[in-house]
Amino acid sequence: MGVDTSRFYKGLKIEYEGNIWEIVEFSSSKMGRMGAIVTTKLKNIVSGAVQEKKFRSGESFDVPDIERKTMQFLYSDDMGFHFMDTESYEQISFNTDQVGDTQKFMKEQQEVEVQIYQDKPIGIELPTSVEFEITYTEPGVKGDTVSSTTKPATIETGATINVPLFVNMGDRVKVDTRNGNYIERVKK
Repeated sequence: MGVDTSRFYKGLKIEYEGNIWEIVEFSSSKMGRMGAIVTTKLKNIVSGAVQEKKFRSGESFDVPDIERKTMQFLYSDDMGFHFMDTESYEQISFNTDQVGDTQKFMKEQQEVEVQIYQDKPIGIELPTSVEFEITYTEPGVKGDTVSSTTKPATIETGATINVPLFVNMGDRVKVDTRNGNYIERVKK
């Protein structure tokens, strides 16, 4: 199965130069008569090395055949992040580099999709949105429910996100795990 540059998205895995790469960032720019160029930041799945590459718009790449397995995030320690297959109870671990920014939005006991390529775990995919409790933020402003002004807030995983002024400590909020954006406050 192939994918061209117009269908790139953050987190997509592609085969390029005999390796599997994950798209970390990408942007498109018009280069006069030459056509559009897609500039990407690619992370090598095996080595973890990040490189910037430029491709012509419309260039095609193979997508690796990646198996997805639902696993439960158990805990993290100095050895890494530990997950358990909910069917076989088999446990696997990832190091901090393999988990990357995903760790900001992982809660213990949360179910995630572990990506497996040729019987080796290569990545983690979180649900698109996850609920978190706000553990610290400045006090909210009563009646300010429409303002687009935001303030920093710390969620239960320790990550900091921007939330509207009316959000208080103890509130539960829904967060987009792809970019860390606040979605909505969850009603109690």
